[in-house]
Amino acid sequence: MSKTLKVLFLAAEAAPFVKIGGLADVAGALPRALRALSEEDAGGVNLDVRLALPLHMVIRTESATLRPVTSFTLPRAKSDMSVQVFETRSEDLPVYFVAGEPITTSGSVYSSNAALDGEKYTFFSVAALEMTKHLEWQPDIIHVNDWHTALAAYALQLKHWNGEMRETKSLLTVHNLPFLGPDLRGRLVSYGLTLAQTDLPEWARAMPLPLGLWSAGKTVAVSPTYANEMLTPSFGSGMENFLTIHQDSLMGIINGIDAESFDPATDEAISTNFTAETLKERAWNKAALQKLMGLDIDSSIPLFGFVSRMDTQKGVDLAIDTLAKLKDTPWQAVILGTGDPALEKRAKNLEKKMPDRVKVEIRYDGRLARKIYAGSDIFLMPSRYEPCGLSQMIAMRYGCIPIVRSTGGLKDTVKHAETGFLFEKETIAAFRKAINEALGIYANNEYWQSLQRNAMAQDFSWKNSAKKYAALYQSLLLP
Repeated sequence: MSKTLKVLFLAAEAAPFVKIGGLADVAGALPRALRALSEEDAGGVNLDVRLALPLHMVIRTESATLRPVTSFTLPRAKSDMSVQVFETRSEDLPVYFVAGEPITTSGSVYSSNAALDGEKYTFFSVAALEMTKHLEWQPDIIHVNDWHTALAAYALQLKHWNGEMRETKSLLTVHNLPFLGPDLRGRLVSYGLTLAQTDLPEWARAMPLPLGLWSAGKTVAVSPTYANEMLTPSFGSGMENFLTIHQDSLMGIINGIDAESFDPATDEAISTNFTAETLKERAWNKAALQKLMGLDIDSSIPLFGFVSRMDTQKGVDLAIDTLAKLKDTPWQAVILGTGDPALEKRAKNLEKKMPDRVKVEIRYDGRLARKIYAGSDIFLMPSRYEPCGLSQMIAMRYGCIPIVRSTGGLKDTVKHAETGFLFEKETIAAFRKAINEALGIYANNEYWQSLQRNAMAQDFSWKNSAKKYAALYQSLLLP
């Protein structure tokens, strides 16, 4: 009989239940991919992975299939907090929802109120760990994500010192290091989480993500390059010295994409389905996108696509300023995104200056994004930093050649002049040089199609990531 390895995956959000950012895509996909691994791919074990989420108000109002499984009280300061746990299944994945006053009071998934978020996610992290005592299922691994759930790893370490749950190990995935979480000095004590003597920087010793970094058995960055970047002052958010000392427990695993959903051969959102063997059919998507956006329908004009949150991190300003200087070269561009109002305005101003070349849509629109991936020739992604990035992988899946800055997961997933183009410095000159190199190759149809086929042949499915996590889980349990 094969051994079962039990993993409790904690996150603030997960698709399809609630999605605010990229974490939801990971937390919705990775647990399923882990459960789907064969015993051989999982290293000879059967993976029983379950997901736990806060029961945010949006979930409470939209979900009608939740089954109560347990309730208990959680000591907090001079009074106890009531905790209710509900369960549902998403396909084959068991999902627990943790409810209680701090989650209800907070309202939104994330707020601008650090005190509210600090209370909510401290409550959730401690309650989710305590929940395992009340289930007929004890995890071997607690897998936490970012600052919101990092305290569960710290709470587990404190339990180990008290002789509890010593067989359970923890793993932390860092999706975005700069978000360390609020200082929780007073709140930690109220939930029984005493402040331990650590080698963390003094200013970080009561912040959730640093405490998770200190206590987790292993730390995973969402790409190998980002793991290395976290050791530098430019990307380390003040934690670089600590992480360098502890780098033996740090590694990078690239995220995946939903290869079944993002499949140009079957995607119902695009005009014409195609494969790497039927690339000629792809041209119909370009024509359809040009028509939809009110651009001249011309297959010979290079069409740039840009799908992003409007944020300086994403290099939106760099993309706008670079396109503005490409006046002497024929091209078109479709820009989709929402976020910083100042960047939205700059994008719309570029459209006003170049109405025959640039079309801008200020909104989130998943179907239009797919049309851009399938119809654009070149995908622009000049991020200042990008822990992993998914858009460049989706673009390649659709034969849209990415031009990306050489950082984080972009550097790990794009091969220069083979599946896309990279540039180093975050300057207009460097970005423009990469664009001109791509445009030079675009003129050679045979060469360009070889790039597209190479890009479409890349395997960014979650299975690859899941296999690496499975091996890491097993390494944590070694004596």
